[in-house]
Amino acid sequence: MALLGGDEGRPLRVAGEEVTREELFARASVVAGRVGGARAAAVNAAATLDTVVAVVGGLLAGVPVVPVPPDSGPAERDHILTDSGAELLLGDGDFGLPSVPVTGPGTASASGSPEPPGGETAMILYTSGTTGPPKGVMVSRDAIAADLDALAEAWDWTADDTLVHGLPLFHVHGLVLGVLGALRTGSALVHTGRPTPEAYAAARGTLYFGVPTVWSRVVESGAAKELRGARLLVSGSAGLPAPVFEALEAMSGHRAVERYGMTETLITVSARHDGERRPGQVGLPLRGVDTRLVAEDGGPVAHDGESPGELLVRAPTVFNGYLNRPEATAEALRDGWFRTGDIATIAPDGWHRIVGRASTDLIKSGGYRIGAGEIEAALLAHPAVREAAVIGTPHPDLGEQVTAFVVVSDAVGERELIDFVAGGLSVHKRPRAVRLVGSLPRNALGKVQKKLLPGL
Repeated sequence: MALLGGDEGRPLRVAGEEVTREELFARASVVAGRVGGARAAAVNAAATLDTVVAVVGGLLAGVPVVPVPPDSGPAERDHILTDSGAELLLGDGDFGLPSVPVTGPGTASASGSPEPPGGETAMILYTSGTTGPPKGVMVSRDAIAADLDALAEAWDWTADDTLVHGLPLFHVHGLVLGVLGALRTGSALVHTGRPTPEAYAAARGTLYFGVPTVWSRVVESGAAKELRGARLLVSGSAGLPAPVFEALEAMSGHRAVERYGMTETLITVSARHDGERRPGQVGLPLRGVDTRLVAEDGGPVAHDGESPGELLVRAPTVFNGYLNRPEATAEALRDGWFRTGDIATIAPDGWHRIVGRASTDLIKSGGYRIGAGEIEAALLAHPAVREAAVIGTPHPDLGEQVTAFVVVSDAVGERELIDFVAGGLSVHKRPRAVRLVGSLPRNALGKVQKKLLPGL
């Protein structure tokens, strides 16, 4: 099966513009004919049909596609273009590169085009750059195909589905899953342009993708009631707070499917369409995926559902390496295992819970190792708390103290929230400081940017 599934299948609609598969592949084939042989091709990855045509055209040509966030600043954009070695820009944009037009009708079909080798890099996706300049993640065609096929099995995703989402087209969630997944399975796609509750409610899909912020807004607006006719609601890119999980179920009748992945691994763990869904947990490894936990000294961590350790992943979906960074690649990939940098617990029955990032979410306080995610979940159980983020901040005696940044809907004091957490968790896990803030800094996928919290 070709990576993109061929030109047979149901239509795609992006931000109100619809195209048949045949029309899409005809237009993309013209683009492919113009870019063949380029080292890499950049795409100004706005949420438009032209972006989809550009990406498909690059993939048909076997040229690595470099999605560039449309809101990226000049420094970030210049770094991505320089580091990736992009020689062309597919579509419009002031990138200082020769531009290949992607608009207009196609005159050719992709059905007879030879499939590039599966091990070749399909995309160069750039990380968020939380520990320095963004790194280029080289994702192969085989990795994408393996991941999409495993997800189709786990979610029973078929050509009979209509996928609905409004996620950015420069990340794994919105682009690889949300566009290439629809192409590979043959399902219809409705990309709403922006992920508004009204657009989700009006789309009448069977399969919906969203990040926690989207699902929270869908619940708050009442639009969740209009999703009762759907088959599956999938949440990812960050943990779905239990109150939102429960409210979504109450209004839509659906217990959300949560899943876990990274740019470097694609999606590796998920709840299944025909299985249990547990709030705050991301499920079981997908077909072909192995996982394990290690301590800071590299030793094994028990799969008892309580002991946190760094999550390691071994799978056919793992990336080819970081572009131009052999040292970083060697550090991340050891003996076939990718070090995710995420802290997790694994239950005896194999269910995974993501506690947070090792760099920001594993707090070492007074000799204890504390997962920030557990405290965030406890805070979110308070009826006045709308959002919560927890980090470790310096403490002269404990090394680090648990500090919470909280957005509330009603008047509530710091001491009340501290006592609320201490009443449900071990005393050493209670926040020693609570800061009430108007909002939490988030990226385009709704993930809290914890490095910015100390400045609030």
